[in-house]
Parts: sequence; C-alpha cells; structure tokens
Amino acid sequence: MVLATDELARRTGAQLRDRVRRVWMNVLLAVQAGLAAGLAWLIAHEVVGHRAPFFAPIAAVITLAVSVGQRLRRAFELVFGVAIGIAVGDVLIYLIGTGGWQIGLVVTLAIVTAIFVGGGSALVTQAASSAVLVATLTPPTTGIAFDRFLDALVGGLVGLGVMALLLPLNPLTVVGRAAAPILDVLADGLTETAEAMAARQSERLDAALARLRAAETDLLTLHEAIEAASETAALAPVRWRTRGALNQYVDAAEHIARALRNSRVLVRRAQTLLRDGETLPPALVEAVQALGEAVTWLRRELADAVEPVASRERALRAASEAGVAYMEGVGFSGSVIVAQVRSTAVDLVRASGLEAKEANRLVRRAVGRHVPPDRR
Repeated sequence: MVLATDELARRTGAQLRDRVRRVWMNVLLAVQAGLAAGLAWLIAHEVVGHRAPFFAPIAAVITLAVSVGQRLRRAFELVFGVAIGIAVGDVLIYLIGTGGWQIGLVVTLAIVTAIFVGGGSALVTQAASSAVLVATLTPPTTGIAFDRFLDALVGGLVGLGVMALLLPLNPLTVVGRAAAPILDVLADGLTETAEAMAARQSERLDAALARLRAAETDLLTLHEAIEAASETAALAPVRWRTRGALNQYVDAAEHIARALRNSRVLVRRAQTLLRDGETLPPALVEAVQALGEAVTWLRRELADAVEPVASRERALRAASEAGVAYMEGVGFSGSVIVAQVRSTAVDLVRASGLEAKEANRLVRRAVGRHVPPDRR
C-alpha cells in the first residue's frame, strides 16, 4: 500500500512538473496572443471606428496560434483566408439568405476564391471556416458592409506585427529547445552503447537503438524550429544580433541528422559483434564513448553560442581511438564499427563549423596516427 502511494505521488509530481515546464515554455506565446487581441480590438474600435469588432481579436489570436513554428507565408495565408471567407460570406448571405444550401454554396465559393488567388492549405481552410462562421453565427442583416473584412485584416496584421516586432520569440531559445532532445538522445545513446559493449549486454544495445530510432521525429521538429527561428531573426530588428549564433545551428543541423543515422548503423553492428562473440578492443569502446562526449559538448557549446572546440576535440579523439582499435585487431563487425566511428566523427566535426575538406583531413590524420597509409 505504501509503495503504491509513493508511486502515485511520484507520478503526480512528475506530471505537475511537466505541466509547469510546458506553461513556462509557452508563456510568451500566451502574452503575445493577449497583447495582439487587445491591440487589434483597440485599433479596429478606436481607429477604424467599428462598434463591435470581434473579428479583429479573433483573427489576431488565430494568426499567432496557427503560425507558431510555421513559415511567414502561412501566417499571411491565414490572415487573407479569414478575410476572404468573411467577404464572400457577407456578400452571398446578404443576397441569398441563410440555410443549408446557402451555407454549402458560400463555403464552396470561398474555397474556390482562395484557390484562385493562389492560396495554400492554410488560406483555403481559413476561408472556408470563416465563411461558415459568418453564415451561421453573424449573417449580415442591414446590407453589405466590409467591416468584418477590415476587422480580419486589422487583427491578422496586428498578430503578425506582435509576432515579428513587438514581442518576437528569441530564435536561439526556440531552436535550442528543439535541438536539445535530439542531442541528448544521441549523446545518451552513444554512451549507453559504449557501456553495453564493455559489459557485453546486448539488451542494453536494443534499448539504445530504439531510442535513437525514435529520435527521427525530433529531426523534423528541429528543422521546423530552425525555419521559424531564421524568419524571426530576419524580420525582428531586436533579434538581428542572434543571427550569427543561429547560423551555427543552421549549419550543424544537417550533420547532426547524419550523425544520428550513422550512430544507428554503429549500434546495429555492435549488436552483431556481441552476438558473434568477436574481439572487442577497449579502444573501440573508448572511441564510442568519446563520440557521446562530443555530442554532449556540442549541445553545450551551441547553446552558449561559442565555437564547438571541445566537441571537435572529442570527435577527433574518437577517430584516434578507432584507429588504435583497428591496429589492435578487430573482426568484420568491429571494422564496420571503426568505419562508423570515423564517419560519425566527420559529421560532428562538420557540425562544429568546419568545411568538409578540413573535417575529413583532420579525422583522417587522427586515424592515421595509428594506421599505416596502406591500411587507412
């Protein structure tokens, strides 16, 4: 009974901490939405002169909510999709009235209009949903007016302004949060692999491989975050100073993805090595361990916006240890692991900011300290 109560308390505490963390990570988004909604209503009411401009704050909030992590074009599509839907709905419902077939016609024409102006999926979806809103909840009764059309434009543009100018997200925070999970999984996976190889525990390799495979979805998240962060850094004057540090993430992302995939091959071959009972030199374990350390340092140095020198040094040490292992003698699977260590080391040196030619030269030299030229 006591154990069950302790486990429940532990899980509840973990869930509470996770929810608090999620709130903290997204609190700026909430502030953005609140500020945009208030400004949109004030501008539409006080400047434009609309009596009840409820579409303005709605458009502002929707713009911010949907465009988080999306391209700027998606945000503009959202704004104009809402405006097109409202305009088509206002005109047609005033002319033909309300009812089932009228709603169907309004939605059809709103979608056709959105497609005609060259909109993507966001514009088409918002045009259709806005037309439904007009046709069902607020049909025009006193003649055709474009107040709601203007409200949608005001709200959407205010949302974009808040997102890009008044309270832009910190690009480094956005991309750092997206990069951290994949770098943690990669570092932990390589470290776990090294320890499992040393202990000859194949079941631990199975678990490490499963985690590395699951991290593939984190790659997509990272690329989306880099895209969104790059746009913010380009558009928001207060974030221009982050562009140099952000470029480090941009340059590193492709090589992090390659390191992840090469590491999965490395783990699968380690499984075969243990299953076949091949020779396992201690230097080969050290090489994989050094790769894990290189990834850990890469995360720290990217987050600190400094050149990843420590990460580069550990990646080269991994290549050097792989050369030692090769000279000490390895079987077929061991030689494949040596090759994968070398490939992953190149990936991590590239992620540290060096060009392909220099990265390959440094890794080749690190391996070559222990391997004769005719065997490299």
